[in-house]
Amino acid sequence: MTARTRADLDSLAGYVPGRSIPGAVRLASNEVPAGPLPSVIAAISVAAAGVNRYPDDQATALVDRLALRWDVPPTQLAVGCGSSMLCQQLVQATCGPADEVLFAWRSFELYPIITQVAGARLRTVPLRADHSHDLAAMLGAITPATRLVFVCNPNNPTGTVVRGEELVAFLDAVPDGVLVVLDEAYHEFVTDPAVGDGMALYRRRGRDRDNLAVLRTFSKAYGLAGLRVGYCAAPEPVAAALGKVSVPFSVNSLAQVAALASLDVEDELLARCRGVVAERARVRAELLALGYPVPDSQANFVWLPLGEQTATFTEHCLAHKIVIRPFPGDGARVTISDPSENDTFLAAAREWRCE
Repeated sequence: MTARTRADLDSLAGYVPGRSIPGAVRLASNEVPAGPLPSVIAAISVAAAGVNRYPDDQATALVDRLALRWDVPPTQLAVGCGSSMLCQQLVQATCGPADEVLFAWRSFELYPIITQVAGARLRTVPLRADHSHDLAAMLGAITPATRLVFVCNPNNPTGTVVRGEELVAFLDAVPDGVLVVLDEAYHEFVTDPAVGDGMALYRRRGRDRDNLAVLRTFSKAYGLAGLRVGYCAAPEPVAAALGKVSVPFSVNSLAQVAALASLDVEDELLARCRGVVAERARVRAELLALGYPVPDSQANFVWLPLGEQTATFTEHCLAHKIVIRPFPGDGARVTISDPSENDTFLAAAREWRCE
């Protein structure tokens, strides 16, 4: 007897995580260079004694805390095993086999994967020449079958942004029955005031139209990538549906405690983000001076649109024990780390340009 799996999965390109090489500089996965603050580590240590018990499946304490933090009703919030898992739940909650998910490309590489896994159809719209979302083209690509639109802001892997006025106009023009998901995994690194705050926009739109959901994560700015916890603000029917398609107990007890403890020291964590932003500006300026065409980034990484040279550049970095994230044929994404690791990368980038 031979087990049978879905035939369509043979053509599915699996998610490719950043490589891990002992002793290498890791600039592939958009992790922050510093670990959790001491108070967060202490809270995790205390909570570890209770891992023989199942976690709160509803993450009640965390949901209530986020509701106060963002002035959003708890019934409009859902917590998940990272915002990436919530992306999948959103597709499952809104789409059937005849429905479409629309997003820009290139964008977060998980979008096409979760769409196919959920059995829905995908539709993509190319980025503009400046590597940013073409919302006008995306609006034109919406069909009667479209149920969900992902807008990654800042966009992963390019770091480019959609600014507030353009996004509001897009939301106003999207047809009824289409949910726009604003994926703000890197929002804490945004310094452009014109980008706006998706959570504030969500609160305002709740009075007018309920076609917006906003995703945030504790993986990046809060330094909890290894614990996997994110959250989604969405209209109440959508938030309730997310609970129906979630795996029970998927947000473990340590993750919930760590997220709560991180919110207690949020100001200090966000201050660390300003250090990353300063390094981002320095790294980009040096890359531009070397002749790399790096678009302005509002995330904790920079994008090098190297096209067919991407593989060669990636191998050059690996030879110098630097792990970056290649997207063959398009470019490479490089995480901003501490000054020392950034200098190591810049030295390799400088040498490659001189070869």
